Amino acid sequence: MAFRRGDKVEVASNEDGYQGSYFEGTVVSELAQTEYIVQYKNLFKNDFSGPLLEVVSGEELRPVPSTIPAKGFRLGDIVDAFAKDGWWVGMICGKIKDKYVVYFELYPEFKYVYPMSRLRVHQDWVGGGWMSEKQR
Repeated sequence: MAFRRGDKVEVASNEDGYQGSYFEGTVVSELAQTEYIVQYKNLFKNDFSGPLLEVVSGEELRPVPSTIPAKGFRLGDIVDAFAKDGWWVGMICGKIKDKYVVYFELYPEFKYVYPMSRLRVHQDWVGGGWMSEKQR
């Protein structure tokens, strides 16, 4: 998929400890058909002088998913949890009052508790469109 300047995107991370996460950004420019400069929304330069800019491959990019309203989640639901400035794929494994316990398959030693405001319905970018577990 080709992106243009100004497109809102998510960048997949393959760095140690960040596999399976996506970070929001905006395409600043296209370098080649398969490379882009992205300005991150929540990641900043080491000196905090401004948003981090990075050259990324088109294979690491996807559009920002459409919003699927959710009033709540059930055990076993696949979700994206916002943590460490990015979105991480996890599974609902419990509920404590109005918060959800999320299990991360890539990091089984961790289970975290999130309010509804930091969770979204997980969607996969498949064949040029978004698909949620409930649509499969």
